[in-house]
Amino acid sequence: MKHKTLLLVVTLLMSPAFGWAAGGGNEAGGLPQLDLTTWPTQLFWLIVTFAIMYLLMSVMVTPRIRSVLEDRQQRITNDLEKARDADSKVTEMRLSYEASLEAARSEAAEKARDALNEAKLTAEKAEAEMATKLNRKIKTAEKKMMKMRDDAMVNIDEVAAEITALTVSHLTNLKPTKAAVSKSVKIAMAARANQEAS
Repeated sequence: MKHKTLLLVVTLLMSPAFGWAAGGGNEAGGLPQLDLTTWPTQLFWLIVTFAIMYLLMSVMVTPRIRSVLEDRQQRITNDLEKARDADSKVTEMRLSYEASLEAARSEAAEKARDALNEAKLTAEKAEAEMATKLNRKIKTAEKKMMKMRDDAMVNIDEVAAEITALTVSHLTNLKPTKAAVSKSVKIAMAARANQEAS
């Protein structure tokens, strides 16, 4: 209200209805600015007007401009502070993401190593079990083969004794005893084995 009243007074003072700035007008006509008799009055009102305008500027306009500039500076400062905070948060998030990514990579590599070692141990265990089973089967097969060979050797001796007895009986019309033929066959086979060994 105070500023509006001051503005109204200045408007009235500068209004041509008062005629103060022109020194009451110039009835003779012509430009009052060029009339030397009105210069002191014009200078007075120029100083008064300038003073009033200066007061108005310093009281009404300049504080508002200063307030707007301060608000703007404060907003800029706040925005810069928010930008710095956002940048630091983004940096922290990036570092945290990179750290978690590195941890995940390390954990995945460690799990892969553990899985590989476990698979290797499982394969080695299975291979050892398979080798044990194969060895057991081989030993069983070898025992069976040895038994079959021994049985075959016994049978061969018997068959050889029978064939020898039949051959002698057929050629000589003599019937040798089974024990004598078996003994002769064993002696002959032992002699042959000695010859092959030497």
